[in-house]
Amino acid sequence: MSEERTVRAALTQTVNVYPLPALERIDEIGDQLEALRAANVKHHIGLAAKAKEAGAQLVCFGELFTGPYFALTQDPVWRDLAEDAREGPTAREIQAAARELELVLIAPIYELDPATGRRFNTALVVDSTGELLGCYRKTHIPHGENEQGVFAEGFYYEQSDGQAWAGEKNVSRNPYFPVFQTRLGKVGVAICYDRHFEGVLSALARNGAELILCPAVTFGQKSRRMWKLEFPVDACRHRVFVGGSNRYGSELPWGQGFFGGGYFCDPNGERLADLTIHEQLVISDLNLGSLREPDPAGWNLPRDTRSEIYRADAE
Repeated sequence: MSEERTVRAALTQTVNVYPLPALERIDEIGDQLEALRAANVKHHIGLAAKAKEAGAQLVCFGELFTGPYFALTQDPVWRDLAEDAREGPTAREIQAAARELELVLIAPIYELDPATGRRFNTALVVDSTGELLGCYRKTHIPHGENEQGVFAEGFYYEQSDGQAWAGEKNVSRNPYFPVFQTRLGKVGVAICYDRHFEGVLSALARNGAELILCPAVTFGQKSRRMWKLEFPVDACRHRVFVGGSNRYGSELPWGQGFFGGGYFCDPNGERLADLTIHEQLVISDLNLGSLREPDPAGWNLPRDTRSEIYRADAE
């Protein structure tokens, strides 16, 4: 019998709630950025409260949740939305909400590093006591387009430098992929595009992650097909729980639609039941205790991996 250590976890799937001007007047948003940020933080804390009412103990917000997905165009006005990941207003508000609601919160923001002036796509991990455990910076940055639109993320922020702040409860030895010991279990984060790279979930799993959260903003036909496939395979391959969230709905003024589709899957690659009826939330029960059980297929991939041969062609 496995140890019962069930965590009820939630993902948000929503879009920007602040009214934006028409696209040709988007430069007028500059003096409204604080109001925009505050509106989206309030909206997400409200969703976290609804998740708490449904029994959730952990909530992961969406990628860049404090604003719209601005990387559909290259407009420098959005660069002013970036903020300090440790001392900025969103960090303070999320810590207060986590403490009040007694929730573990994962909050992906647009970060401005005050020491260097560099910008990153960063997730804050806050324990249910309100303690900021640390940050994860998005490792891989996409810059391209598909049949639906452009994703010019390289215009706004850089790839992780491995220097994100991670406190004493980071149990990982890899500076690019922190894993945080929360009150509920060991949590790692991989943001959006990171999910396509084979080393990301492997690094998090090797460094102790039990639950890996992947907040994303994704659209397009291939992305939608792969969305259903990648998480179950990685969860099974690395024997972890995985939760992926995506925006849901159409976001003005660009009119870009996001397909939502958030879900959790278990270490056997099974998609877990969604326990909520709220269209902006996905809630599932994760028995982290089951990770102590042997793989029912009889596999032991960590033991049997021959990592020394995989890059023999590079020598």
